[in-house]
Amino acid sequence: MKRRAIFFSSIAAAMLVFMAAAVAGAERENKTSSLGALWSSAKEEGDDLGGPPTTVQEEEERHLDGGFSTLEGMLQWSIGHSDPEKLKEAALDIERLSSQDLKQRQELMDKLKTPSDAELMKIAINDLNNLSISLDDRHRALQELLILVEPIDNANELHKLGGLTAVIKDLNHSNPDIRTISAWILGTASQNNLFVQNQILELGTLAKLMEIAHSDFIEEAIKALYAISALIRNNPEGQQLFYKEAGDLMLQKILSNSSIDIRLHRKSVFLLADLVDCQLQSRSDTQLPFSSNHILLKSVVDLTASADLDLQEKTICDSPQQQ
Repeated sequence: MKRRAIFFSSIAAAMLVFMAAAVAGAERENKTSSLGALWSSAKEEGDDLGGPPTTVQEEEERHLDGGFSTLEGMLQWSIGHSDPEKLKEAALDIERLSSQDLKQRQELMDKLKTPSDAELMKIAINDLNNLSISLDDRHRALQELLILVEPIDNANELHKLGGLTAVIKDLNHSNPDIRTISAWILGTASQNNLFVQNQILELGTLAKLMEIAHSDFIEEAIKALYAISALIRNNPEGQQLFYKEAGDLMLQKILSNSSIDIRLHRKSVFLLADLVDCQLQSRSDTQLPFSSNHILLKSVVDLTASADLDLQEKTICDSPQQQ
C-alpha cells in the first residue's frame, strides 16, 4: 500500500508539472484568459467526456481506499487539492525554463512510468542474450525472470519473447548457480501449465534436466528434479518421454544412494507417486516401466524405515507395490 501511494504521488506530481506547462502555453496565447477558466468543475469534466459525473470528494474517498478509479479522477483530485496561485507561479517558472531544463524534466517523467511485465521480461531476456554480460548481471536477469514467470499469462509469453531458448541455453553454463536458477525457472513456468510443458518438451530439454539431476551440486540437482516433476506432471506425452529416457534408472540411482541429500529422496518419491497416480487415474492396464525394476522397488521399500517422517509417510502411502 505504501509503495502504491508513493507511485500515485509521483504520478500526481508529474501531472501537476504538465498542467503548469499547459497553463503557461495558454497564457501565451491568450493573456486575458483567467486561470480558473482553463479548468471546469469535476462534474463538468465528467459530463464533457460523456461519463458519469465524479466529484472531487468521491475521488478523494477512493484515494483513501488505496487508489483512483481513473486517470481523470487522479487529475481532478490533484486540481482540487492545489492552490491556483501556486500553480500559476509554477506555470511562469516553467515558461522561463530553457530547452535543456525541459528535456531533463521530460526524462524524469519517462522514468516515472511503470514498465509492464512483458517489457521487464524483454529486458531480462536481452541481458541473457548478451554474451558480454557479467555473471552477477546474468544471475540478476534470471532472478527477475523467475519472479515474472509465476503468473500463467507471463509464462505463456516466455517462449514468444525468446525466453525459453535463452534459459535452456543457460542449463549448459559453466556456473552451477546459473544452471540451478535456469532449471528453477523452467519448473516454475511449466507448473500446472500444459502449454508451456509441451513447449519445453518440444525443445528437447527433458534429457538435459535428467542429466543434471545427478549433479554433484545438490541445489542444482534438486531444482532439476523439481523441473522434471513439473514438466511431466499430468502430461502423458511427457511421461512417456521420461520412460523413454530411462527415468526409472534416474530414480533408482537417487533412491538407492543412502548418503544423498534427503531432499532428493523426497522429490524422487513424490515424482514416483505422481506417476503412479496418473496411471491409476487413466485406468490403463499398461504396466509401468519401473514396475519390473527390482532395485528401484527395493529402494522404495527401504525408505519406509526412513527417519524422515514426511518421506516415510509418502513412501508407505504411494509405494508402487501398494498400488
